[in-house]
Amino acid sequence: MTFRFATRHLLSGLAMAAAMAVQPAAAQFYWSPPDLSAPPLTDDQAATALGLPGATAAEIRAGLVWNLRAALNVAALQCQFEPTLLAISNYNAMIAHHDAELDAAMATVLGYFQRTVGKGKPGQSAADQYGTRIYSGYSTVQAQRGFCQAAGEVGRQAIFADRGKLHEVARSGLPSIKKSLILASDQYYGDPGRSYSLSLPSLDAKCWKKGKLTPACQQQWEAGTNARP
Repeated sequence: MTFRFATRHLLSGLAMAAAMAVQPAAAQFYWSPPDLSAPPLTDDQAATALGLPGATAAEIRAGLVWNLRAALNVAALQCQFEPTLLAISNYNAMIAHHDAELDAAMATVLGYFQRTVGKGKPGQSAADQYGTRIYSGYSTVQAQRGFCQAAGEVGRQAIFADRGKLHEVARSGLPSIKKSLILASDQYYGDPGRSYSLSLPSLDAKCWKKGKLTPACQQQWEAGTNARP
């Protein structure tokens, strides 16, 4: 093998490795990912989706920011199984880069509950409950892969957004994150492991005699099994 031939193959291999390294997050979980795209939220849609009825435009922007923070915080905790998503470092970078907007959003969300529920302790308590509710709302087990994919993409948008523009990332990115919370499988291969369910015969005592399934119940069981998709 000549030096020039070996060098050409080495460079070709490095190029292929580089191409693989920059594949989108979808390639980490799916051959053909589900469509998690969704249009940006309008103010009316956001008020409903975020659970902030009667919110002003400023309160909606704050709610968007605070929900995005919650979603990416949950992702930092739940998506560590795939370190190339950089869920933790992206979340920390977002907090550092957008600290002023996040602080203002927290104050505005608290102000919303002080205005709508009551001053002092009632409003503070309602705001605390809201925070707990939105955090738990982004937690998922069955749809974890789709959620981590969507949160990873939006998290990268967040760290590169200009200061003061995090609410725009949230308005366009939260719909896909919320959509990802519904289990969706690979569009090419499906999801045989997760969609599998065990079919068992009836355990009713009348179906068993001396430890054996009766012919009638056997037939019923087989008919039900064959009818499943």
